Order: sequence, then structure tokens, then C-alpha cells
Amino acid sequence: MADTGKPQKEQGLGLGLLRGLAVTLRTMTKPAVTVQYPHVKPDLPARSRGVIALKQENCTVCYKCSRECPDWCIYIDAHKESHEPASGGRARSAKILDRFAIDFSLCMYCGICVEVCPFDALFWSPEFEYAETDITKMTHERERLEEWTYTVKPPPGLEVGAEAPEEAAS
Repeated sequence: MADTGKPQKEQGLGLGLLRGLAVTLRTMTKPAVTVQYPHVKPDLPARSRGVIALKQENCTVCYKCSRECPDWCIYIDAHKESHEPASGGRARSAKILDRFAIDFSLCMYCGICVEVCPFDALFWSPEFEYAETDITKMTHERERLEEWTYTVKPPPGLEVGAEAPEEAAS
């Protein structure tokens, strides 16, 4: 359609107002979807990133998590102990975990530490309510990290039509 230079007929101002009111009325008749957070806890998915949990029994003090952390917020202290073998032979030494702490005021929750742990000692826990008023209390020691291990949800099952991994199938 060519522009003839004539002003086009304008729609009435009342039509736009009526359309806006119709949208408002449609929205008002639908139920609210707001979650009343402190009283109703959200149902988070299994792989939610809340806080990092530590399973001490699996930790071999390999230091991979602390070396790979881009923020250097993981602190590990350990000592070696020698154990005499029961049937003779050479004494074996083992690393004993003294301290494992994560400073969550420095952590950027990238998950590299969880991914590089070869012994599955670190997990994502869906807990997210661990705010503190004092920044020095944001460094959580191994005892507190171990408490969150019990809140870790199992991984979701395979989707319909997915093949099981080879190691799990055998």
C-alpha cells in the first residue's frame, strides 16, 4: 500500500484501555504462582547447586580439589602415618585428613572441585540456607560439610530410551 500522504484513521483511545483492562482481568482470575518461601520450601531438582558436601570416608587427601579450585577457597591439612603390616614386610604409610574446609565467601560455585574428585568425596547438596552475618563464619569445616552429605539427593534415573553406561551395566 502506497503512502498517499493522508493521515490514517486513528483508533479510539478507549479501545487500548479496554484491551489493557481485559488482560488485567484475565490475570486476576488465574491462581497465584508465588511460593511463600519461608513457610513453603521449594522442591529443587536432584542436581541443584546449593552447597558442597564432603564424605570424609572417600577422601584420600589427593589435593586435586584444592589445586584445581580457581578461587583457592579449599583448605586441606593432613599428616602421614605408618602402619606395620600384619604379615611382615614393609611398613605402609597413609595420609590422614586433619582439616578440610571451604571458604564459601570466596567460592564461586563453579563445581570444578566436585568434577575432579576421583573418589567421589565431594557432592552438590541442595541446601542453600547457610547465610551468616559474620564473614569469618563462612569458612565451613569438615564436620559441617559432612552434615550436608546426608541431604544429597540420589541422581535422577535414566530417561526413557536412554542406554545405561557400560560400567553400570556390567
